[in-house]
Amino acid sequence: MIRSLQFVLILLLVSSSLIAQPPCSPTGDQTSFGTGNVWIGYAYNNLNFTSYRGFFNQGAAGNPNFDYDFGGDNGNFTGASCNVDRTTFSVRFKLRRTFTNGNYRFVVGGDDGYRFSVDGGSTWVINNWNDHGYTTSTIDLLLNGSVDLVLEYYENGGSNRVSFNMSSICSGTENTTVYGSNNIWNGYVYDGTNFDTYAGMIQNGSPANPDFDQNFGGSNVTLSTSGCGTNTETFSVRYRLRKNFLAGTYQFTVGADDGYRLSLDGGATWIINQWFAQSYASTISTPLSLNGDYDMVLEYYEQGGDNRVSFDMAVISILPIYLVDFKASVKNSQPVLNWTITTNSTPDYFEVERSYDNRSFSSIGTVEPVAGQLTTRFSYVDKTVKADRIYYRLKMVDIDRTATYSKTLTVTLNDSKQQELQVYPTIVRSNQVMVKSTENYSEAIVTITDLSGRIVMRKTMGKISANQVQAIDLNGLRSGKGVYFLRVITADGVDQTRKIILP
Repeated sequence: MIRSLQFVLILLLVSSSLIAQPPCSPTGDQTSFGTGNVWIGYAYNNLNFTSYRGFFNQGAAGNPNFDYDFGGDNGNFTGASCNVDRTTFSVRFKLRRTFTNGNYRFVVGGDDGYRFSVDGGSTWVINNWNDHGYTTSTIDLLLNGSVDLVLEYYENGGSNRVSFNMSSICSGTENTTVYGSNNIWNGYVYDGTNFDTYAGMIQNGSPANPDFDQNFGGSNVTLSTSGCGTNTETFSVRYRLRKNFLAGTYQFTVGADDGYRLSLDGGATWIINQWFAQSYASTISTPLSLNGDYDMVLEYYEQGGDNRVSFDMAVISILPIYLVDFKASVKNSQPVLNWTITTNSTPDYFEVERSYDNRSFSSIGTVEPVAGQLTTRFSYVDKTVKADRIYYRLKMVDIDRTATYSKTLTVTLNDSKQQELQVYPTIVRSNQVMVKSTENYSEAIVTITDLSGRIVMRKTMGKISANQVQAIDLNGLRSGKGVYFLRVITADGVDQTRKIILP
């Protein structure tokens, strides 16, 4: 009887185990991203993210990091809403997170395959998608704003584990494309020999001179920057300086331990290029003709051991002052000198020299450019003249103290002298106006303006010979009847204006 009861009980247990279990309905939509540093992990009962079995969470409100195993090599994982076979399964973790602008280090690990994305799974910045024991992979990324993180993992037998760790990396905040000015270089320092992770800025040079010779505190120490410190064993620096060069010839010497190179066009080409590991050495550029603004880039890297970089600029020559025009006129019975130079001239000052005999000259005044301004036009009024005929010249002194002289101008103050140049007739009924002088004049220029001041004709006469009549052809004005002003200017100081009428 007892044996019969035992047999019945065994049959009941077997029968109950054979009765089908109710189906499991996994929760979760498989697409939503976790928030608040808490990942949503969508679990699947195979290796390729099919046969969905529900979700579970990892991370915490204050920290998205986690290191998770699934409870052993065999059996079921019960963390999701439906059981998952721990032998072969996969999990897709999702987290939407807002990052403060900065550099971040991600360390992802798994046994077996894992991969990590910061664009919702479109691309993988870490991809170790194969069978292996537990390993980790690291990447540093610059992130800012809302980012869709995806971490995918699969297990193909044996131990199972997946981990995620994120940490902020100290970094500089400057715009690394900005050039230094006023002879002071902006040096952007990076951790790594190939400008890998930006740490912060240093500066070299001075307002008086862009030259510098920089060591970084020694081997295997921490270099301080505007942002973060970096180790001096393996680092790199990109120096930037926008500099205006006066027209002239220059030569550069750059040296370093280890690699160095110099560019004058923002890094597009290199006039010095010694980009390899070496003990301290220096290179001299070929002489270069420069004029204007240049975007200078000096790059340097250190591979270990001693560290040093240097820059030296030598001025071989500065182009002299180029005088475009030098004229004299008389206003209120006083000689007025006006002159113009080219924009690439580099004057330190001008001395106005005067003579009464055109042989012995003496300085009567100094004219200097306004500091910090690009000035090309200058003037001087002689208020101490004591003769009717005066001679003037300019002594032009360059910034390198080179002195050159202008041509000599003659100025006549006596009214009778001014009448030595005759212009006639006043009422022009033909096509010509006559010019006659009792003296020789050089470089004569004639301009005719209408009543509004508009120049309607300009003619270069050149030399006016004494007591010879020269005709000025007015064919271009014959159809334009009216009142005009004819002006004659010579290099000798004559400046006369006559009214003419075309009836």
